[in-house]
Amino acid sequence: MISIQLPDGSKREFAQAVTVAEVAASIGAGLAKAALAGRVGQGDAARLVDTSHLIEADTQLAIITDKDADGLEVIRHSTAHLLAYAVKELFPEAQVTIGPVIEHGFYYDFSYKRPFTPEDLAAIEAKMAELAKKDEKVLRSVLPRDEAVSYFKGIGEAYKAEIIESIPADQDVSLYAEGAFTDLCRGPHVPSTGKLKHFKLMKVAGAYWRGDHRNEQLQRIYGTAWATKDDLAKYLVMLEEAEKRDHRKLGKELELFHIDEHAPGVVFWHPKGWTVWQQVEQYMRAVYRDNGYQEVKGPQLLDKTLWEATGHWDKYRDNMFTTESEKRDYALKPMNCPGHILIFKHGIKSYRDLPLRFGEFGQCHRNEPTGGLHGIMRVRGFTQDDGHIFCTEDQILQECVNYTALLQKVYKDFGFTDIIYKVATRPEARIGSDEVWDKAEHALMESLRASGVEIVIAPGDGAFYGPKIEYTLKDALGRQWQCGTMQVDFSMPGRLGAEYVDEHGERKTPVMLHRAIVGSLERFIGILIEQHAGALPAWLAPTQVVVANITDAQADYVAEIVKTLQKQGLRVSSDLRNEKITYKIREHSLQKVPFILVVGDKEKANGAVAVRARGNQDLGVMALEDFIAKITSDIAAKT
Repeated sequence: MISIQLPDGSKREFAQAVTVAEVAASIGAGLAKAALAGRVGQGDAARLVDTSHLIEADTQLAIITDKDADGLEVIRHSTAHLLAYAVKELFPEAQVTIGPVIEHGFYYDFSYKRPFTPEDLAAIEAKMAELAKKDEKVLRSVLPRDEAVSYFKGIGEAYKAEIIESIPADQDVSLYAEGAFTDLCRGPHVPSTGKLKHFKLMKVAGAYWRGDHRNEQLQRIYGTAWATKDDLAKYLVMLEEAEKRDHRKLGKELELFHIDEHAPGVVFWHPKGWTVWQQVEQYMRAVYRDNGYQEVKGPQLLDKTLWEATGHWDKYRDNMFTTESEKRDYALKPMNCPGHILIFKHGIKSYRDLPLRFGEFGQCHRNEPTGGLHGIMRVRGFTQDDGHIFCTEDQILQECVNYTALLQKVYKDFGFTDIIYKVATRPEARIGSDEVWDKAEHALMESLRASGVEIVIAPGDGAFYGPKIEYTLKDALGRQWQCGTMQVDFSMPGRLGAEYVDEHGERKTPVMLHRAIVGSLERFIGILIEQHAGALPAWLAPTQVVVANITDAQADYVAEIVKTLQKQGLRVSSDLRNEKITYKIREHSLQKVPFILVVGDKEKANGAVAVRARGNQDLGVMALEDFIAKITSDIAAKT
């Protein structure tokens, strides 16, 4: 007998080997119809399998439906194959390459003689719907590697053959067939194409074969797939809203910044945008000052030998901008940590000096591929709110507790309260003893528990030199942005010879905590723009107040108001143009100015202002002093 334990603790017994689909059918017709896959085994050993998978021994089993996160991934994976099937039906000469699941959807890369057009995309999507309605079974088969290579070469799929040739010769490979289309895949897949109903193709982009710019450029078709019609509709609405909030579009409309072809991947900040930058930087500078950080500044250009000593030259060379002078090789720094160690090493440090916290608004450069650049979110030149804490092993826990509390306050001030806390633990390839790793991982997890937050564990995702916490923001549209980090580093200080003298007079290597709250200021400002749809809160807005007159008779009064507000430290401008007041209000509203003060003869006579707040809110007429009290209160509260 074969005993199968279900998630609710109940067991089902079968006289012989049984498929996942048969187990589902034994539970009920509804579950049998809804089943997309199965999860066999328990704990870390559990794996997803097709509903056709044969169970031949006692095990645990969960039936996966479209209500499960794994079920949605199976749907998206299968829809990627449906996309490839449709492309081959319409464009037989196209060659298929790879088609993985990504966040919110999938993509598939194709080699074809001409670019796909929007009309092609519409035709492919229609063909996908047609093939899905046929409800063709998706069948798995297994071949020895060399037979699979011969099969794909025989049907003219050179890329698939190349992928399989990279697999060890003694391994079998799995293929999935649906109708006339067969593809290489580990699976699992939905049992039939009829399970794929709610999808949409989004766009075509370029992608190099195997991600190498020296290879052929392929065409990548992106799509999204969901379990229900409502889920798809909600996602498409979210995309429409995201397009309205696109920081590149708003950056141009609000005259904040631009990217120029003369400096790809580097930002040209306009006066308004630089004002926003300064507000973020000065806020973070106060965070440094008020939390025991000493601000430092390291050089941009550092000798190659330093990057060799840290290990970056071997692992990161292709992403570094380099130059040569007087027969010495240099690199623009891609990160700030080595420079901070050199500052730490300057002079003898005692255990009494620890923890020692350095902070820097360090400008870094990384040679990102052109295809990866994205407005100010992904650039080649950026500035980090970079901090490094040199401490003892016993100080790690308290430093991490303090840091998480600080990060939460900063994010709240910027308008983010929904945070995901992920701890990435030791990878297989690592340095340092298990004892040290135990202490570091314990400190990170305990620091988050002390903060009362839910922890997500990412097994094996830590760096080779230590574990880390990743802090991910959720924005107004539910999108996730990984910004903050806290990394424990046992390696780099020792590599560069950093030491302190302990209480016994012995030289010890400090632990180095790498931490950033907002990360790249460029990227964070892009996130802020999209979070607030360009309508930045008053404390961040480049122009906080515009004072507009109705006729020339109030021009002198406008100048007085502007002068008074400027003395209060407010960012204010006047609009004395010979235009209708409704035109002025509309124009400044489109520029998303938080407050517009309108003055006519009545306001001038009474020393008052008519206040309009962003969002077409008429706050009425009030004394100038009352308005100053209101806006200064809003700014202080970060509202």
